[in-house]
Amino acid sequence: MAQVTKDGHVFTILDEIQAEYPELVKLVLATESMDSGEKQYWFDILPSMTDEQVDRLFDILETERRKLEELELKYQEEIKNLNEKHLIEWQEFQSQESRKKIQQAEAKDANGKDTEDILNMLNNL
Repeated sequence: MAQVTKDGHVFTILDEIQAEYPELVKLVLATESMDSGEKQYWFDILPSMTDEQVDRLFDILETERRKLEELELKYQEEIKNLNEKHLIEWQEFQSQESRKKIQQAEAKDANGKDTEDILNMLNNL
């Protein structure tokens, strides 16, 4: 009998179960749809389950894992697209702000105020 720790929980699993169903043990430990008590329950009843029941449990957990993986990939792609969109919007915003500053500087320069300030500074040297 082995003690396996996962996410702070200790599970007791028969050595025979670990040897015969290593992938199923990994799936049970990894699933987020069961709490620790439910996981231990499945480890406890696994020796008395029929092959069909074991296969069904494996199929359910494998399907869950695959679907969650697909969702994760889908949402990663959507997040990437949103980040790219917002980056473009941010760059456009920064360009607009830069243009405003340039226009303000040009307007100030057109009024001759900066030129006067520069001449006064030169005269005071």
